[in-house]
Amino acid sequence: MIIKRDYYLQQLISGKSNNLIKIVTGIRRSGKSFLLFNLFHNHLIDSGVDESHIIEIALDDRINKNLRNPDVILQHIHDRMTDNGLYYIILDEVQMIEEFTDVLNSLLHIRNADVYVTGSNSRFLSKDVATEFRGRGDEIHLSPLSFAELYGSIGGDKSELWKNYYTYGGLPGLLELDNEEKKAAYLQSLHETVYLKDIIERNNLKNSDEFTELIRVIASCIGSPCNPSKLENTFKSVKNESLDRKTISKYLSYMEDAFLIERAMRYDIKGRKYIGTLSKYYFQDIGLRNALLNFRQVEENHIMENVIYNELRSRGFRVDVGTVEVRSTTGRKQLEVDFVANKADRRYYIQSAFAMPDDAKREQECASLKRIDDSFKKIIIMRDDIKPYHDNNGFYLIGLMDFLLKPDLLK
Repeated sequence: MIIKRDYYLQQLISGKSNNLIKIVTGIRRSGKSFLLFNLFHNHLIDSGVDESHIIEIALDDRINKNLRNPDVILQHIHDRMTDNGLYYIILDEVQMIEEFTDVLNSLLHIRNADVYVTGSNSRFLSKDVATEFRGRGDEIHLSPLSFAELYGSIGGDKSELWKNYYTYGGLPGLLELDNEEKKAAYLQSLHETVYLKDIIERNNLKNSDEFTELIRVIASCIGSPCNPSKLENTFKSVKNESLDRKTISKYLSYMEDAFLIERAMRYDIKGRKYIGTLSKYYFQDIGLRNALLNFRQVEENHIMENVIYNELRSRGFRVDVGTVEVRSTTGRKQLEVDFVANKADRRYYIQSAFAMPDDAKREQECASLKRIDDSFKKIIIMRDDIKPYHDNNGFYLIGLMDFLLKPDLLK
């Protein structure tokens, strides 16, 4: 099955011939190779590019082992560039080249070369990109399949597809598996043999057990505010183990670098500043999160919040967790806005409301939004399949399916 990942393909197309290295990052098995070797390749051919002007090298293929030598691959590329026309150079798993940063810098000096690469999260991470190619690289972060991408390709009953999605996530390899047991086994195997192995080897971790335990703790509390100090206390009181906050902070950064999780910072809406205390962590693929917990904590309400966060990020929004301070006779307290989503001149305040069965619950969900006095749009996303409407407060209420399948609704 071919899923057209048009959002990412358009980013590659718009970056053609911009004198930057196009760097496709993302968690393993999210479809980076397919995006370049199939979708982008087909675009080039359809655009009239001659096949001989597309140089593709899969460096994880043993047949190309000799090309992992930096001098050999550079000579190989030069030998294939036989005229002054533009050549598209596509390198998959570029981190397998020895001294790969030198190789990429050398390719930048070739005037008629347009370079595209993918890299494994084991050695070619977003921080590496920022450090090694500042001002010379154009990063395109590929997320796992969104619900809309799946529904657009598979169709069928939305409710059944949603159940499958919030349980097994959006890694493309799942589409080849025909039952739930195979899907669960696939995700658990990936977690053990790919993701954990990458992080442990890259960072030379001596105690992999405590790292594994921490990532399970993070998986069990998605959507809950936490920080290294709070997690340290959790290990002492619940796990009866000692794991200091400095080590926890380091381990969290490893998970972020490997694209397993993302951190949403807390933002004081009225004070217009970030609060350097508690943050929230969300998994880039919910199926991997569930596999970490052996599919024992598949709570739809918390997972819905994680999916909304991922959807906003995949649409190019910067996403924070909002706070609004409220004073009362009993003192001050912080009310939370699930998401403050920003892109260019747009801002949305968004609440994830799994259900609002009565007035008390409705008031709870609306309390923080009522205390925001600017004119940006305030949105409540409900699990129920409702017709979008504005309530008496001016808040915009939409159903989850509409949010996931109709991105223009936010406008």
